[in-house]
Amino acid sequence: MGSNQSWVTEFILVGFQLPADVELFLFWVFSLLYIFSLLANGMILGLICLDIKLHTPMYFFLSHLSVIDISYASNNVPKMLANLANQKRTISFGPCVIQVFLYLTFAATECLILVVMSYDRYVAICHPLRYTIIMNWRVCTVLAIASWACGFILAIVHAILLLRLPFCGPLKVNHLFCEILSVLKLACADTWINQVVILAASVFVLVGPLFFMLVSYMRIICTILKIRSREGRRKAFSTCSSHLCVVGLFFGIAMVVYMVPDSKQREEQEKMLSLFHSLFNPMLNPLIYSLRNAQVKDAFYKALQRKRAR
Repeated sequence: MGSNQSWVTEFILVGFQLPADVELFLFWVFSLLYIFSLLANGMILGLICLDIKLHTPMYFFLSHLSVIDISYASNNVPKMLANLANQKRTISFGPCVIQVFLYLTFAATECLILVVMSYDRYVAICHPLRYTIIMNWRVCTVLAIASWACGFILAIVHAILLLRLPFCGPLKVNHLFCEILSVLKLACADTWINQVVILAASVFVLVGPLFFMLVSYMRIICTILKIRSREGRRKAFSTCSSHLCVVGLFFGIAMVVYMVPDSKQREEQEKMLSLFHSLFNPMLNPLIYSLRNAQVKDAFYKALQRKRAR
């Protein structure tokens, strides 16, 4: 470390670098999308809590997914909105590390919850007679707690490795929020340990789970094709296709961001992908599950009827 290098206590989030009027327009658009995301996920949570027919393992895990999506968006979007509305785009080092930690916690936990949801569908379709025995409430609770615990442990490891690094400039994080890869570029020391741990974690929460889900859905598709009832096949495909849409969006973007080699040309693309991950994905998840799920729609209509009857 040279004597002419100064230690930094805050960073500047570069963002999109657009004209002021365009950023103001994006502020209102993103604000509406964020509010809609909170309301949609809150609605899913409310319906699952209120309707006893939704008190099943599938919706138990879907409620965890809604909590993660609310938390995920709330960790990144408010600061992004504040930066769009305010030209002072600084963030202190402490809050930046906390944002990285929470971002990684929710991202890793969502990967694992999606894996658990695919296992739930595998058991429900391939072993329907043993479903209630295999997916009992004790097993569901253990799987949910294990997913959250793994996400927390992985994030705390990344945060500790990040805290051990010296940061002495430049101040600018070329991203919409404190994302770990963008923050690491500002370190004054060698970050190879951080990079290796990120790659290992990506294999653990992205490649491994994706392989498991692909195998599960191959077995599921084979089982569905053997169902003689057309209505039964339609119902099974409808449930699985909703989950596959969510998995494709989440894992596809995450693997592009964290497993494709970095380059200067990809920085702006990564901003857009991270925006989709943080804002659009949490909004799309409840839409995908509610629009393609008859039980959720029935619960929503019943809730409306109860409200009108009062």
